[in-house]
Amino acid sequence: MIIVKLIGGLGNQMFQYALGKHLSKKNNADLKLDIFNFYSTEDTFREYSLNVFNIKENFALKKEIKKNKISNFLEKLKPIRLRLVITKEQHSHFDSKILKLIGNIYLDGYWQSEKYFKNIENSIRKEFTLKNDLQLKAKKLLRKIKNTESISIHIRRNDYISHKPANQYHGVCHLSYYKKAINVIIKKIDDPHFFVFSDDIDWCKKNLKIKFPTIFVEGNKDYEDLILMSKCKHNIIANSTFSWWGAWLNNNPNKIVIAPKKWFRKKSINTKDLIPKTWIKI
Repeated sequence: MIIVKLIGGLGNQMFQYALGKHLSKKNNADLKLDIFNFYSTEDTFREYSLNVFNIKENFALKKEIKKNKISNFLEKLKPIRLRLVITKEQHSHFDSKILKLIGNIYLDGYWQSEKYFKNIENSIRKEFTLKNDLQLKAKKLLRKIKNTESISIHIRRNDYISHKPANQYHGVCHLSYYKKAINVIIKKIDDPHFFVFSDDIDWCKKNLKIKFPTIFVEGNKDYEDLILMSKCKHNIIANSTFSWWGAWLNNNPNKIVIAPKKWFRKKSINTKDLIPKTWIKI
């Protein structure tokens, strides 16, 4: 049995699920999702979000994950193959030892690297499709995206500014980053059409000046925005797992993806395995 603790927003949950799925396939084991964090005081402004996708949902029971002194003692009495081994992420870059785990595993971390699931890429892409159709407004936008040399731009601001821990940990990408990214991509693409996605679209309208056709996307569900980003032919992403997944799910074999070099405020955090090698970092 593989149990994965889900934490954070949609993008983070997708990373956590993807690793859990890979380990469950390797070990021929059931995958269970621990969503109790969203009903505790730990992460009250987030909610479980993977239910929009074509995944197999199998939720962990409290008795399977709740530990105290008695249950920890009893766990040690079990044969090794039956014990639930709690595995916490030790650092932010890829840890190959995680993929060698066997037995009953409880995964606690963010696991932000495609290396944790690259071997089952096709399966992950298939599962991260929507159960239900896009809304009419999003469908109309999708037609424009498909019929143009579409480039998504994702700008994340709200919680990265207003939520103090997120601001201290991440910070926002500066306007200069987006200007550089746009300048890079327009030299490579003829007749570009930009589609701007953001949680602060008014700020984008005031500050993002682009001399090419531009649509500021509004009024969709967050997961619809993610899927629409993935349908664009190219992507300019923020320091956000949300737009990371929008770019990663983009199936265009000739896609250009531009990502920020600076993903976290702290320079000490190792992000060497976060951005795929084919993406451009600026």
